[in-house]
Amino acid sequence: MTQSEFGIFQERQRGSFIRLRTMIWLRWCAIVGQLAAITLAQKMYNLQLELGLCYLAVGVSIVGNLIAIFVFPENKRLNEAENFLMVLFDLLQLCFLIYLTGGLHNPFTILILGPVIVSATIMTLRSTIIIGATAMTLVTLMVFFHMPLRTEQGFIMRIADVFIFGQWSAITIAIIFLSLYARQITEEMNSMSDAVVATQMALSRTQMLNNLGGVVAAAAHELGTPLATIKLTSAELIEDLSDQPELQEDARLIRDQANRCRDILQSMGRAGKEDLQIRSAPLVEVIREAAEPHLNRGKDVLIDSVGVDDDSFDPPLTLRRPEIIHGLRNLIQNAVDFARSSVWIEARWNDSVISVRIMDDGPGYPTNMLGRIGDPFVRNRRSDRERTARPGYEGMGLGLFIAKTLLQRSGAELSFANGTDRANGSSRRRGAIVEVVWPRTAIVPPSLRKGEGIGQNPAFEA
Repeated sequence: MTQSEFGIFQERQRGSFIRLRTMIWLRWCAIVGQLAAITLAQKMYNLQLELGLCYLAVGVSIVGNLIAIFVFPENKRLNEAENFLMVLFDLLQLCFLIYLTGGLHNPFTILILGPVIVSATIMTLRSTIIIGATAMTLVTLMVFFHMPLRTEQGFIMRIADVFIFGQWSAITIAIIFLSLYARQITEEMNSMSDAVVATQMALSRTQMLNNLGGVVAAAAHELGTPLATIKLTSAELIEDLSDQPELQEDARLIRDQANRCRDILQSMGRAGKEDLQIRSAPLVEVIREAAEPHLNRGKDVLIDSVGVDDDSFDPPLTLRRPEIIHGLRNLIQNAVDFARSSVWIEARWNDSVISVRIMDDGPGYPTNMLGRIGDPFVRNRRSDRERTARPGYEGMGLGLFIAKTLLQRSGAELSFANGTDRANGSSRRRGAIVEVVWPRTAIVPPSLRKGEGIGQNPAFEA
């Protein structure tokens, strides 16, 4: 899948998926906690606080929440700018409260990390940097500017300067580290989620095409009888109208059109018939079906198969699952795209495993990305020579990710490598190598007992 095909997933803004009600609920939780902290500090510990200013700061949050509840619809989702303003407001409100209650001498200073982590999770990099820089600036200012905490007797509660420096250092480092950590994890999850959606779309499209072919085959079968009747009747009319050339010509036209309808239906129904008889096929035929779209692209695609234990052993019957065919097809496409002239596909099997090995004579996988092949959205910067060889290609790593995901779903394990295939004694096979290995029981259908039938063909699902 190329960048243009996957543009729909790149255009989304992460912040556009957050409901306003979610942010309002989180703010209510913060308001309740702030009121509880102010009340306990005054009633239980008799601290002398600027209650008017503290309740003013909390009241502004309450008013903001009420306005949001009554003005905006319940299902409103915030865009990037609205999310940024809400998080920035919460950060400024919290820092103002901390300023009023001792600055970095207040243990609740750690709560400043909350808005920063939220911004790293749901906003763009630019917004996250602004929120993080604002938080670090305010924390630094509160080292020098804050209203001291006073006891009932008028004593100022403060901690040693070395602990203030440690508090400032810890919060600053936490802002940077936790922002990077939260953002990296979120981006990884979003990328994987988008790639899985693309995988499901690819598999769904393949399954739909297979079902469509089966429906056409069923239609051809059902229409066979009426078309045969039309053909038989038209043949009789041709004989009966031998003395009326004009009507006889019309009868011939009816017969010819009936034959044409039969041929069209047979042609449309050749691929993807939903039939129990072809739900499995020899391993080599499954590989050939996967490689078929790439056999005439100017590269030699050579398929070789042999049993490891016995060279005369026939290829095993394997399931023709859409995920197997589509996954192998993506791997073969990648090999053909980068091969200079030849692609080799080797099928091997024994009593316990079945393997398919795909090799080419191209440049191979980039060595610096060999360990990340199969991850979504992994791209290597292309050289001028590669741009000339493949001018229209801007891969995103989704092709290999889809192939890996689909094949692993079928029970396979994949490995990627570069190098010469010394086992076959060919120095030409120096390009990319990908090997797919299944347990034999994963893709080989169970054997039928002697005289046992496979059953009736099931009805197509709507």
